[in-house]
Amino acid sequence: MRPDIFFQTLVNGFFIGGIYALVSVGLTLIYGVMLILNFAHGEFLMLGMYITYGLFTLFGMDPYLSVPIAAIIVFLIGAAIQRGLVQRVLTAHPLNQIVLLLGVSTLMIGLVQFFLTAEARSIHVSYETQVIVLWGLRLSIPRLIAFLASMVISLGLFLFLQYTKTGKAIRAVSQSRDAALLMGVNVKFIYLLTFGIGAAVTAVAGVFLTPNYKMIPTIGQSFSVIAFVVVVLGTMGNFIGAFFGGLIIGVVEVVAGYFLGGDVKIIASMLVFILVLLFKPAGLFGRKSA
Repeated sequence: MRPDIFFQTLVNGFFIGGIYALVSVGLTLIYGVMLILNFAHGEFLMLGMYITYGLFTLFGMDPYLSVPIAAIIVFLIGAAIQRGLVQRVLTAHPLNQIVLLLGVSTLMIGLVQFFLTAEARSIHVSYETQVIVLWGLRLSIPRLIAFLASMVISLGLFLFLQYTKTGKAIRAVSQSRDAALLMGVNVKFIYLLTFGIGAAVTAVAGVFLTPNYKMIPTIGQSFSVIAFVVVVLGTMGNFIGAFFGGLIIGVVEVVAGYFLGGDVKIIASMLVFILVLLFKPAGLFGRKSA
């Protein structure tokens, strides 16, 4: 591979890896605090895309301007799901939790198909094919914006968890629910807030995909699979691990797609997933990070 092609492939991998990182950060945040696997996670990404499409179609709003609106709406939806459904099965058998969230996933997909049909939809903006040439590398403007925004949001969320009072409360619940209760932390509120934040972050990732991806009601399922691979790769519940795991999987997929074709890139991700489970079952980062 020529050096220019190698670096172009690497950049493209980081671009899609940034989206994977954002989706995976939302998933690992929910798991790290609530110890529940959110099998409806990808559907929040799908909702973010369809909300953006609706705002673009009805009001002509640029996709990137719809980020705060989509985040707020999906945060409220996620909080309602957590309060009304997930909270009731937190102490139940894990199989009950899985079945519930699979049901929520199916319901969300079904509702979107019922009201909007299963027809593929897309958003076309003037800058969707524009590129910036930098040091010989062609950087797609929408993908560059998505990558930089993913980095900023992930960093902001990390700083929120590390240095704010609410963030420290979330970390405390993640480390020990009982100890947090003894210290006066409202654990139920933290659960609701965490689930809402995880859903909102994932919806924002969906917003950034809209200039480049067609949307269908089931689009979130493929991203859910990748997110679970990333979270296991970076260690379940580890925020930093999920972030870097997303970048790694993005590069692996793009490199595999270049050499073997786009249809087999998911095979490369699954192969990495299996190798990690075989040789480092705890994940690359080895332990859960608060």
